[in-house]
Amino acid sequence: MSQFKDKTLLITGGTGSFGNAVLNRFLQTDVGEIRIFSRDEKKQDDMRHLFQAKMPREAEKIKFYIGDVRDLASVRSAMAGVDYVFHAAALKQVPSCEFFPMEAVRTNVIGTDNTLTAAIEEKVESVICLSTDKAAYPVNAMGITKAIEEKVAVARSRQSRSTRICCTRYGNVMCSRGSVIPLWIDQIRAGSPITITDPEMTRFIMSLDEAVDLVLFAFEHGENGDLLIQKAPACTIRTQAEAVCRLFGGDVNNIRIIGTRHGEKKYETLLTNEECAKAVDMGNFYRVPADNRGLNYDKFFSEGDKKRNTLTEFNSNNTALLGVEEVMEKLAALAYIRERLAEEV
Repeated sequence: MSQFKDKTLLITGGTGSFGNAVLNRFLQTDVGEIRIFSRDEKKQDDMRHLFQAKMPREAEKIKFYIGDVRDLASVRSAMAGVDYVFHAAALKQVPSCEFFPMEAVRTNVIGTDNTLTAAIEEKVESVICLSTDKAAYPVNAMGITKAIEEKVAVARSRQSRSTRICCTRYGNVMCSRGSVIPLWIDQIRAGSPITITDPEMTRFIMSLDEAVDLVLFAFEHGENGDLLIQKAPACTIRTQAEAVCRLFGGDVNNIRIIGTRHGEKKYETLLTNEECAKAVDMGNFYRVPADNRGLNYDKFFSEGDKKRNTLTEFNSNNTALLGVEEVMEKLAALAYIRERLAEEV
């Protein structure tokens, strides 16, 4: 964490699950200031009171900025004097993006471009943009806009001068806001059936702490224009639902299959077969360097690669698949799960 000593960190979309996880990780370090940038004053007020109560001295480092990544002027205002940026602001829910795709474009694509514009103007040291496995082979509006976000980040990195721009791509974050596990817990406690789409559907699973680890890895090891990916395990939806049932006293026979929703895949991909051609295996992570051949379009017709890596697509079907006991162990380690288990029912 020494690189953050006395530095100013800006988190766009900072009132979300990721912003809270970053604050929990950073507030007890020697970071100078953390700016929370978002458009929801209620969530900012809730976050302010929460951290003032549990970390009163450290909470002095938090500064709240009302604004919207869709508005370049408000991003510029929050960016003044910033050293590092976590760009987490996004529309992330698949159904809402399907119904309102242009809203996803305005936040996920234009909002990213605004954030990078302001960061480059301010000569920010590093910007890490958060992406998702749904950006690989995208089939829904959310994934398509996040895929464009990645392309925008790479394109801007070519002219970013002293500002380093990287993307991180990760899978489903367990118990994050709007995710399925909190819904299942509420269904169990209401005595209702747990609803799942396709029991054999597979998804990557990781914790919020692991998502923060990936971003910190990008800050430390990423080069300009890189895409960085963590090697995450996966499980079937049925396995995950059964793990939640066993933890919260639900009936595994009371699981109702509702069928695949629009825009859902059978499995997700973190590293495409095409990205494998250039990917670098870094142990627990993959690094995909940017294509920096410049704007001479002739090179796209006259130069190619005669050799490629032997890596193949990394997806939630060919990674390590966890069983019910292993998923229960991962869930039981989460603060959210411990808090829900401690509730009086």
